Amino acid sequence: MNFELLAPHYTWMERVLAGSRLQRCRNTWLEQLASCERILIAGVGHGHFLRALTRRFPRCEIVCVDSSAGMLAQARRRVGRQEHHQFVHAALPHWRPLPGEFDAIVTHFFLDCFPPEELAPVVDVLAQSARPHAKWLVTDFAIPSRGWKRQRARAIHAAMYAFFRPIAGVEARAVTPPDPLLQGHRFQLVGRKHREWGLLQADLWVRP
Repeated sequence: MNFELLAPHYTWMERVLAGSRLQRCRNTWLEQLASCERILIAGVGHGHFLRALTRRFPRCEIVCVDSSAGMLAQARRRVGRQEHHQFVHAALPHWRPLPGEFDAIVTHFFLDCFPPEELAPVVDVLAQSARPHAKWLVTDFAIPSRGWKRQRARAIHAAMYAFFRPIAGVEARAVTPPDPLLQGHRFQLVGRKHREWGLLQADLWVRP
């Protein structure tokens, strides 16, 4: 994946197409990170959640990883100079953090970029970096189970992937639910909230 072409435009594109809907979804479980000292944001993107997290918990150590140098630059500018932050230009699953390094992992609109055969190793790498009682915030697009909401979501997904495949090199053609992979690493789903008639989904996973 390469979001370099989109990096300078991503913020205004999101505002035009979605307003504040995606950001509200990202912030759904923000308060659950209150007790976390060291957090990994994989696919930090343009940094709007990073800014919200930094403002709410200014003493928290945050590691931001993204395969796009342009996106990292956007995120860094959004929070200014922060001695507790680290910005890593790397792609998953090739980047390897230390085992048991983080109290929480955040993947907002990130896991849906990977096809099934790539998603598993990405989740493996991230899960290995989590501490025994870590939390994992997952926000992504979703497909409702039936009715007009399902048809609406499928149409939006098709348009979304048709755009991102040639522009950003996203290889996925549909969202692959990461639930079985997270459960395989002993994470349990303790909270799930839907927005936009089931199009957006915000999860809170915890290792008990």
